[in-house]
Amino acid sequence: MNEEIERIYGRLAELEQEITNLRQGYLVINEKYSKSLTSLKELSRFATEAAQRAATAADQARLATAGALRTAQEAADHAVISAAEIAADAAAYAAEAASEAAAAAAASSSMAASAALEQAEESAKQSAAIAAAAADLAARSAAEALKLSREASSVSRKRES
Repeated sequence: MNEEIERIYGRLAELEQEITNLRQGYLVINEKYSKSLTSLKELSRFATEAAQRAATAADQARLATAGALRTAQEAADHAVISAAEIAADAAAYAAEAASEAAAAAAASSSMAASAALEQAEESAKQSAAIAAAAADLAARSAAEALKLSREASSVSRKRES
């Protein structure tokens, strides 16, 4: 009977050790999960900020393109061909910058959406939505800048003819 009781106590000690090991493992995993979650939140925040800044850059490039178009039109009206050509080139570069900013906003938006999927938290979903809206604004600004750039180029070519 003593042998049986010793075997039971031995098994209880083993089970107690297993429970202790499981608890410690859980604590380690929980700590790593918390750190990962914090990193993903930061990543979402940075991606959202990047998308918003890219949208702002695209919009500013659109404004620069509009200004270059006005300059090209003014130069063409006053027969200043070289100035019209320079303004048309500036408009093209600004449109290209807007396009690049739109691509950056789209990439940031995608990153924020991926982080939102990983986190499945409301703040991440909001970040993804903000980044997506910024990417949309950047894309619309890039399209408008491209349209204005083509118009500036057209003004410059018309005056040359």
